[in-house]
Amino acid sequence: MSTEPMGKILTTLTITNRADQSAASRGYIPADQVRSLTLNNVLVDTGTTTLCLPATTIAQLGLDLLREVDVSTATGLSKARIFQDAQLSLLGREGNFECLELPGGQNALLGVIPLEALGIELDLQNQTLKVLPETSVDTYLTIL
Repeated sequence: MSTEPMGKILTTLTITNRADQSAASRGYIPADQVRSLTLNNVLVDTGTTTLCLPATTIAQLGLDLLREVDVSTATGLSKARIFQDAQLSLLGREGNFECLELPGGQNALLGVIPLEALGIELDLQNQTLKVLPETSVDTYLTIL
């Protein structure tokens, strides 16, 4: 019998500074200076809309501030900062996303927008993530 709470999914993901990648591809910086981190035990949170990272992780990646926004949290409305150019790699899929800065030392959270954009869904019964097909008639990509 599992000791994990039902429906809790943790994953490993890699986040790379997309601006660094672009600079390296243009020869402005060496490839070994592209900042990237692999995060373990990231909570997949269906109550969260986007990728949320602690301030220390954002600083290590050197992500650029995009804007400040109001966010709704369990404790009410507060201000948060959004950073840009986070390339997320998860289960063989990659995409570029904004990320929300988490207050304090909170752990990273992976919200529903990146999951949907990458074609990854939750399998709560088995506590895993499922990669949806991107080929054939079963593709998750649609134009309606």
